[in-house]
Amino acid sequence: MTRKTGRHFFANPGPTNIPDSVLRAMDRSSLDFLDPEFIEVFDAAVAGLKRVLGTSGEVFLYTASGHGAWEATLVNLLSPGDTVLILESGWFSEGWAAMAEKFGLRVQTVAADWRRGVDPEAVTAALRADAGHAVKAVLAVHNETATGLAMPLPEIRAAIDKAAHPALLLVDTISSLGSLEFHMADWGIDAVVGGSQKGLMLPAGVSFTAASPKAMQAHAAARLPRHYFDWTTMLGRPSRSFVGTIPTAMFYGLRESLRLIEAEGLAQVVARHHRLAEATRRAVRVWSGNDGPQLYCLDPARMSDSITAVLMPEGFNADTVRRTALDRFNVSTGGGLGRLGGTLFRIGHMGDLNEPMMLGTLGAVEMSLRINGVPHGKGGVDAAMDWLAAA
Repeated sequence: MTRKTGRHFFANPGPTNIPDSVLRAMDRSSLDFLDPEFIEVFDAAVAGLKRVLGTSGEVFLYTASGHGAWEATLVNLLSPGDTVLILESGWFSEGWAAMAEKFGLRVQTVAADWRRGVDPEAVTAALRADAGHAVKAVLAVHNETATGLAMPLPEIRAAIDKAAHPALLLVDTISSLGSLEFHMADWGIDAVVGGSQKGLMLPAGVSFTAASPKAMQAHAAARLPRHYFDWTTMLGRPSRSFVGTIPTAMFYGLRESLRLIEAEGLAQVVARHHRLAEATRRAVRVWSGNDGPQLYCLDPARMSDSITAVLMPEGFNADTVRRTALDRFNVSTGGGLGRLGGTLFRIGHMGDLNEPMMLGTLGAVEMSLRINGVPHGKGGVDAAMDWLAAA
């Protein structure tokens, strides 16, 4: 295999780049997780995480990917035979629904075009039709990584309130937290699922659920079986999390990543993600000329600021372009998931990124389109530079 020179440009939609200072913070020997030194680090990290989430409620942490947090949230809040309402947004909303079914939950879906997302009025209608309040939870993916579509959570909360329905609102923020605006308490969200490997700029391996007081009341009555993920057991642990060994090094990294986020300023982090996302979208809009690749998300108000999905012209395979970008230019992008496999590629712009990194990625993609004979408008990188120079 030919050695790839220079720095690897990692533009996947998760995991994401890990800042050097976070890597250094994690570079340490094993430590007893009951040691006072570690407890201080753990407490500081959890407090910082609550500030980013916008909550003062409970946060439960697990040694697991985001899928583990999906499972933990379901089993701690629901009982066999309960009904959940899934808001369709793409591959990950389908995955959460499939998991719910495996636990014996009844699943109803508010169907939606993956390129546009759900209509809040359809959410209200579905809940109004549930006169007996069989639906115990509404499940929403804040940022659908597979499609580049962001859900307007305040509108979803308003839709539930409009129906005067008592269902919990559960939200997956795995690819939005630390990248997009988010306010758990102010937006009336009852449980939040998150993970370490995207906007929080850490390796994969730690995930969590933040729970509101209303969610904790539901937990007291929930009867789905659980052990490792049991919040009641966790509440009795010194850490109020982790049924088992705590991955200590991750919390030195989390404390540092949260320090970086708060030093930049959370509002500035959100603005930076928007700036880089809009540069990417402007490049794609130029490429769409000459019957070229297009933005997959069709609603400008819902276009994600952490990932852009790019739909290939008919007859051209997205994975061929991705392989060229990786093999020729050492740039890694994401592929299509599920039924979107081969039809689109995904450019991640979340976490530790700046303008030169984004322009390098866009330049490699544009060259890869040219090399593979994909029709496209020329000058996408120029459009991105014009935006970034003026922003």
